[in-house]
Amino acid sequence: MGGKALPDTVRQDDTTWLADQYRQTRQFSEQLCEPLLAEDMSLQACPDASPPRWHLAHTTWFFETFLLKPHLPDYRPANPAFEYLFNSYYNGIGEQYPRPQRHLLSRPTNEDVMDWRHQVDAAMADLLTRTDSLNSLVQLGINHEQQHQELLLTDLKYSLSFNPLSPAITRPVQISGDTPPLTFQGFEGGLVEIGARGGFAFDNETPRHKAWLEPFQLANRPVTQGEFRAFILDGGYRTPELWLSDGWSWVQQEQIERPLYWNPGLTHHFTLAGQQPLHDNQILAHVNYYEADAYARWAGKRLPTEQEWEHAAHNQAITGTFADFQPNNSQFQPGGAHGTALAHLFGDVWEWTASAYLPYPGFQTASGAVGEYNGKFMCNQMVLRGGSCASSANHLRASYRNFFYPHHRWQFSGIRLACDKWANDG
Repeated sequence: MGGKALPDTVRQDDTTWLADQYRQTRQFSEQLCEPLLAEDMSLQACPDASPPRWHLAHTTWFFETFLLKPHLPDYRPANPAFEYLFNSYYNGIGEQYPRPQRHLLSRPTNEDVMDWRHQVDAAMADLLTRTDSLNSLVQLGINHEQQHQELLLTDLKYSLSFNPLSPAITRPVQISGDTPPLTFQGFEGGLVEIGARGGFAFDNETPRHKAWLEPFQLANRPVTQGEFRAFILDGGYRTPELWLSDGWSWVQQEQIERPLYWNPGLTHHFTLAGQQPLHDNQILAHVNYYEADAYARWAGKRLPTEQEWEHAAHNQAITGTFADFQPNNSQFQPGGAHGTALAHLFGDVWEWTASAYLPYPGFQTASGAVGEYNGKFMCNQMVLRGGSCASSANHLRASYRNFFYPHHRWQFSGIRLACDKWANDG
């Protein structure tokens, strides 16, 4: 797929830095599972989600398949059947166990998977001492595992939400204060550069290229729960003229009346800390592209393009609410909204853009099975930017392109408004 070069400050032979990154990332995946019961590890509430144990196994499969098997001559796989069981979608590797049936894999057990992980970790430590020619591929594997850490959390949340007991695996988030005013910052537009600027990047962030932007404005913060509640109470889900045709069909067919995890009374929502009160000032999450677009129309605004978003974010610090490696320090919920300029561009919630997920001019997939990572999904999906409360801060950058289908909303996805002109009223 193409992860590109290591960060400029890291020499290709600096295996100590890379080994530390590898070790911390692998430990964090296991740390995320520490609050879980054995029964939780096989939960899969829908085909789009995967069980926690599968995520632990698949990320291990990635290192074994793309690094250890081809590059460590004396490596012996733990179980040849794992290549089939934990291949996600790499057709160049071979057949895959059916995705909707991953919850049926009671074996290998949790202990078996952990033993396999530790075998692979020991072999990776050996490989890193033998060569530095694979550093970019190792870093791709690290970033791949960070993606699955976020998926593990969002998939688990969706699966736990079906339990009437509202299981909790973390502490409640504390939200205080009033919602800050919504203001807009203007950008002149013009000819700008978009895409990865050096350091590690996924292939879909390249090549860097020029794009023309008309003058635009971007909201200082994402939409909050209280603001979206006003949309609901104003009949937002019952007003067809606010919705794209596919969106209105989705609302009607699925009988949608509120964001995912909200209760019918619009007072509480399910979180990884169990049922918690909705806070007017908490940043809204778990809406899909259709809901985001409809809200923007209701508010008299629009969603930003991904080029506008990146241009606004490219010099901003990566600060916000993230998944944290420190034990008991992550809340896995968006925080309260701040009113400072361009707050929360990173972390808290992925922000829907109005841009279809398409290749950049001159994009080429990498050769071999690893080239299947991103390119083959560039159809019928929309781009999100910025990261979420389930992302690691060191995984994010302004050029990062996430993508999901328009109806998906189990991810921590939210809304930041934009508009075309230098409006004085914001």
